[in-house]
Parts: sequence; structure tokens; C-alpha cells
Amino acid sequence: MANSMQEMLRSDMECEGLLECFHDLKEIDKEVFRLLNERGEGLTVDEIADAVDRERSTAYRSVQRLLSAGFLQKEQVNYEQGGYHHVYHPRDAEEIAGEMQRTLNDWYAKMGQLIGEFGDKYSDEPSVAAES
Repeated sequence: MANSMQEMLRSDMECEGLLECFHDLKEIDKEVFRLLNERGEGLTVDEIADAVDRERSTAYRSVQRLLSAGFLQKEQVNYEQGGYHHVYHPRDAEEIAGEMQRTLNDWYAKMGQLIGEFGDKYSDEPSVAAES
């Protein structure tokens, strides 16, 4: 059991960065996030697709994953003659980092509690080997 936990931790440490580690995002998602950060202006899905040289549907799925993960925000832009379109902006990096830190702290506290419960449960019970 300890071996598999060590292997899991080791494999987790091999992920390239926070986008992968915390949210299991794909290479295209990192590319879209970098693009939006570099541009500094809201882009439509079509503009994103053109900039990363991918199909619109691929860009749309990437934007949806980044929205779900909390990395992007969506803004509605209205046309004067009626109608609208959406543009996407990266959220503030410090806000995202703060949320990731809180998630990590919550996970750490939960794992600590589970380890404590494990110790309490199994240290009070006589071992099977001792009874034999």
C-alpha cells in the first residue's frame, strides 16, 4: 500500500505545472490561457481558435474547461443594433493562486484528519498476529 501511495505522489510531482496538477488541464488549455494572458484583451472563441490554429470546437471545449476550473471569466458584449457576443478574459492570477492555496490547505487538513482517524482506529485494536 505504501508503495502505491509513494508512486502516486511521485507521478503527481511529474506534472508540468499548476494548471495540470490542480485541474488536469490539457496542453491546448495551457496554450489558450497563455494566449489570453499575453493579449491582455478579451477574445472570442473564433479569435482564440485562429490564434492557436485549432478548430472552433476544440477552442470552445478548451475555453469551457478553463471557465469550469475558474481560470477565465466570460463577458457579454452587446452590439448597438442588437445582439451580442462573448469574450473571454483570464481571471486575476493572485485570486486564482489564493483559491488553489485554500484548496491545498483544505486537502492537507482532510488528509491529516484521515491519518489521525486511521491511527486511532488501528492502534487501539489488538493485532491479528498477537492473537495467534
